Amino acid sequence: MSKRIFLCLAHMSEDGIEQKYIQKAFDDNYVVPLGPNVNQFEEELEAYMGQGKQVVALSCGTAAVHLALIACGVGPGDEVCVQSFTFCASSHPITYLGAKPVFIGSEADTWNMDPALLEAAIKDRIATTGRKPKAIIPVALYGMPYRIGEIMEIAERYDIPVIEDAAEGFGSEYKGQKLGTFGRFGVLSFNGNKMITTSGGGALVCPDDEAASKIMWYATQAREAYPYYQHEAIGYNYRMSNICAGIGIGQMTVADAHVAHHRHIAAMYREAFAKVDGIDFHDGSIEGSNFWLNTITLSPSLNIKGQENAYSVAVQGAVGGAAGVVHGGGSLHTDCEPNANVEAMRVYLDKAGIEARPLWKPMHKQPVYAEAAVYTNGIEEDLFKCGMCLPSGPCVTDDDVRYIIEKIKEAIA
Repeated sequence: MSKRIFLCLAHMSEDGIEQKYIQKAFDDNYVVPLGPNVNQFEEELEAYMGQGKQVVALSCGTAAVHLALIACGVGPGDEVCVQSFTFCASSHPITYLGAKPVFIGSEADTWNMDPALLEAAIKDRIATTGRKPKAIIPVALYGMPYRIGEIMEIAERYDIPVIEDAAEGFGSEYKGQKLGTFGRFGVLSFNGNKMITTSGGGALVCPDDEAASKIMWYATQAREAYPYYQHEAIGYNYRMSNICAGIGIGQMTVADAHVAHHRHIAAMYREAFAKVDGIDFHDGSIEGSNFWLNTITLSPSLNIKGQENAYSVAVQGAVGGAAGVVHGGGSLHTDCEPNANVEAMRVYLDKAGIEARPLWKPMHKQPVYAEAAVYTNGIEEDLFKCGMCLPSGPCVTDDDVRYIIEKIKEAIA
């Protein structure tokens, strides 16, 4: 196979409707962070998410987390409970505000925030600091629904707002309701590798018009209603551009098809790995996942070709084409890393033209968060050591999946 199979890349609609709306933005000279495309995209998102929610389109999902925290009153010295098993965009905005993340470990079925650990953390933070956390951020890891019913029950008991990080969970549902519509706010991402894309972009799902208006105000530099620029609070340049929103309008026409495709790919992986000793497909225990990324775990006893050479060469730059990596790794090992057979499998697949990556490294194991409070049972650390993400996007064909499965089986020594 000559082509390279990427983990998850955007796929435009077959009729090219995205180009139509991009061109319209140029024709109307709306090449700014406002305009008819933005308005229409928000309306379509509101209809898709349901539950009477209001949506504000933003420059990225990280901006959505940041603004949701501000709207929940998070400030310097406050604490926020956030899932440890996630991408850094879930936790970094907490630090932007001078607040402190309190990392919550995962439960084994969904790999998401463990409600029991969450409540234990809340009780302990109250006992330790005399104050309860200001917000709770569960994450739909790889699109898998979190135990939102239990999490909301705990949140309501302690009167703590929930910010759902559904950046990876667009289209995922819990009991027929879209993720991102249960908590006070819901975070969406439309990065180039997400279920639908606006090239770069995100959105915040808000409970009502009043909350959406406030988020809009913060996202447009917190400008006051005067005939000149008047600022009485610190705002941000976080609004989505009219051009990006045009791409989003087109992507909404294929959103359901993309979700269906990811679930179809999941079914192929599930069936194939049920017959392979030492490899388990992650299916979760809650229905409704979009299977944004399909993941597997490798038994530590599974021997992979080339395993003896794993971590023999330091990685320089990006693995798998990730943007923005400008620092060399500096060393061959860290104190928490995937097992040698996982790294050997990644290298083997890479040589076969297949992009595969380890799972997210838990945030509480990141050096930048070495001093953060953490409540864990070790599940997410164990998963990071033995798990892998496999190509899953709309550009991945059935033949690609069969090839990937073939190469994974071939890699087993």
